[in-house]
Amino acid sequence: MSNSLDKEASATIFTLTDLAKVAEYSLLDTLNCDPDATESGDDYRPRQVFSGHYVLVKPTPIADSIYVSHSRAFFQELGLDDSLAQSEGFAQLFSGNMSNVPKPMRKMGWATGYALSIFGNEYIDNCPFKTGNGYGDGRAMSVFEGVLNGKRWEMQLKGGGPTPYCRGADGRAVLRSSVREFLAQEHMHALGVPTSRSLSLFASQSETVERPWYSDGSQSENPDIMVSNPVAITTRVAPSFLRVGQLELFARRARVNEHSNAMAELEMLARYIIEREYKEQVDSSLPFAEQLLVLASEFRGRLTSLVTNWLRVGYCQGNFNSDNCAIGGFTLDYGPFGFCEYFEPFFQPWTGGGRHFAFFNQPIAAEKNFESFCSALKPLLQPFPEALAKLENIADGFSAVMQSKVSRMWADKLGVESLPPELFNQWLKLMMKSHVDYTIFFRELSNIPEKVADISECFYAQLPPELEQEWDVWLKAWRSSLNASLSREDISLQMKRINPKYTWREWLIVPAYEQAELGDFTLIKELQEVLANPYGEQSQQADDKYYQLRPLEFFAAGGVSHYSCSS
Repeated sequence: MSNSLDKEASATIFTLTDLAKVAEYSLLDTLNCDPDATESGDDYRPRQVFSGHYVLVKPTPIADSIYVSHSRAFFQELGLDDSLAQSEGFAQLFSGNMSNVPKPMRKMGWATGYALSIFGNEYIDNCPFKTGNGYGDGRAMSVFEGVLNGKRWEMQLKGGGPTPYCRGADGRAVLRSSVREFLAQEHMHALGVPTSRSLSLFASQSETVERPWYSDGSQSENPDIMVSNPVAITTRVAPSFLRVGQLELFARRARVNEHSNAMAELEMLARYIIEREYKEQVDSSLPFAEQLLVLASEFRGRLTSLVTNWLRVGYCQGNFNSDNCAIGGFTLDYGPFGFCEYFEPFFQPWTGGGRHFAFFNQPIAAEKNFESFCSALKPLLQPFPEALAKLENIADGFSAVMQSKVSRMWADKLGVESLPPELFNQWLKLMMKSHVDYTIFFRELSNIPEKVADISECFYAQLPPELEQEWDVWLKAWRSSLNASLSREDISLQMKRINPKYTWREWLIVPAYEQAELGDFTLIKELQEVLANPYGEQSQQADDKYYQLRPLEFFAAGGVSHYSCSS
């Protein structure tokens, strides 16, 4: 074996001790710890955190944990051997027990505080103290940071027990929501959408919590019964978990000089954000004010691209507050999310989300979060009026950048070089007049149909003759807009790289977590495989099960067509 292969083999991580060797805790070593944090990490009661960027806290292990699954693709990307996932040390750590982690791993995790803005409006009512000092990671805590295969990653337990930010809750996540997040993150990655990733999923065989949910056959908007749920911990991984709401919290404190170190802590956080997420884009030799402007411009680019991708694949975040908006520009916090099946521009799966976070309104919601981000930078730029003016211009330019990218995306989905406004507007009207599946429509369109009969698979109901005629007229106009220099086969291939065939369908996810509650994880693994290849052709068996319209009984079904954030 060659030396290079020897090095490659030796770099593979087989044990927790191997993983410990790549640990590197930049956040803990760079930013300030809450001065009131306990040395033991036993810090589980709700309290106000007045300063510091993080609180040290030990996770609470789930009882009688059992391995459910891990992401093989992500393990390979990180250089982790699959055998590690079911090793004793790994299972202990990622089900919440840090007591035996090898050095130089640290035996405590950390949670962070952040502020809350909903559609650009600042709120403190969600904080139990009505001050904003008790809002943050209530049941999520990071337990590892390190460099794997040349890239920095942070690993965070979701459902790892209470923290000072728990607001009186139990700090647990139920198996239902954990299965959804575990599957969704890797599906989004396969779709080519920037996202946090899934490492592993462990469930408890004995520990349960009560949560409101929907009774069988319920069409209620809100949960109508209390359900005993097994608890679980899914480990999500990202370059960082820095959020717009986090920057906002320190900016709010700096604006009113809440404590003597408030402005310094805001600057520390801003510098750390640049180092952690934008090091390659921001020239460190620039004056700090100029660095912040580059940061704002780069974040605007990532955020507009992210939301454009959400529209492309039919994803709706459901609750796109500033605290759910990653400064790294990727999808974060898979709580009340959903994927648009039956096309509805204002699709909103979360009963508490409102129209402002609906599917087609996501570009506006993103702009509101970007405005909150820019406002959080302003205290640092107050001494530099010219820089403040430039920041305002960057913020004002968000809508134009967003519109340009979305227009390009629609052109790509439709397979045309540029987007004729009349063609797009007529398409949108027809989609709203028809009962049509968003994903299946675009995938069938990718076959370059001549008549509406060729895409009949995407309709939930037979079209009346006049609507059939309108579709045929539109299809003829659409075909005439296709690139004449490319063959139909080439256009079809390009469109199929943009328009997935297999998508998240909630009615197919529900049986997976229901069976998992009974100890059967077979469907979870099946879904992992199908959702990992959304653009490719799969077996006829996969088509028969996963390339299908939603059955009528699941329309208006509580927990399927809509759901609360009860997780």
